[in-house]
Amino acid sequence: MKVGVHTSIAGALENAAHHAKKIGCDTFQMFSANPRGWRTLDPTPEECGRFRAVRQAYGLSPVAIHDNYLINLASAEPFIRERSIAAFRRELVRAVALGADYLVTHPGSAKGASPAAALRTCVESLRQAAAGLKLDGLTILIENTAGQGSVIGRTFEEVAEILAGAEKDLPMGACIDTAHSFEAGYAIHTAEGLRAAVKQLDTTIGVKKVRVIHANDSKTVFGSHADRHEHIGKGQIGAEAFGRIVRHPKLKNIPFICETPIERPGDDKRNLRMMRKLAGCKVDGGR
Repeated sequence: MKVGVHTSIAGALENAAHHAKKIGCDTFQMFSANPRGWRTLDPTPEECGRFRAVRQAYGLSPVAIHDNYLINLASAEPFIRERSIAAFRRELVRAVALGADYLVTHPGSAKGASPAAALRTCVESLRQAAAGLKLDGLTILIENTAGQGSVIGRTFEEVAEILAGAEKDLPMGACIDTAHSFEAGYAIHTAEGLRAAVKQLDTTIGVKKVRVIHANDSKTVFGSHADRHEHIGKGQIGAEAFGRIVRHPKLKNIPFICETPIERPGDDKRNLRMMRKLAGCKVDGGR
């Protein structure tokens, strides 16, 4: 089992790797720049080199980068779409420069268009953003969503449609978020619901295309379509259900990365410990 958390780049990009190592991660996720602004500073070659060296020295793998939250590759508004394509292209360039394995993106919002049209727009935007770039081993991961508002990607079928359209030209895969799945109406909190969800996942996206699982409990109730993360075992999904998820034979070998809240010092380490405990791994000399 590989488990990690989303870590901060505050102070220097390599600090994300330092913190991941310090708290005992096998893998980790990070931003490559400010995730909530259109104007971002690209790292220098020297900064990228330091990050690569630290990550390699620690043997942390895979490394995922999550893109800017403002990006909407499915937008029906030309200005927003053009800005999103340009911003995502910069995300791709930074991810390649940092030697990341995966770049995770939300598929975007269908506001102003039908979901079918938004899915097609997302695929075309991905193609335009990556046009002429050598991705050098980087894989783009489409993350499923909680289904809030007019966002697309709330079903495995929609994620699969994006992958099918883009993978002809680009290295593509999926990132499945447990909280988003639960909030979107996949009953992964029950044994039968998990079996049904994994079966549906395999017949649509294909489990082999799921490269990362975002392991998050949910603050909101089943089917809420409200994206709010909670500590592992403390939310509406619960510890018993997470135990089934991390031990599921088709899921247990996929890297799990927590995006859980940091409300007290050590929360990220406690969530790592809980994930390993639920998986039956030895933790602090015991189970």
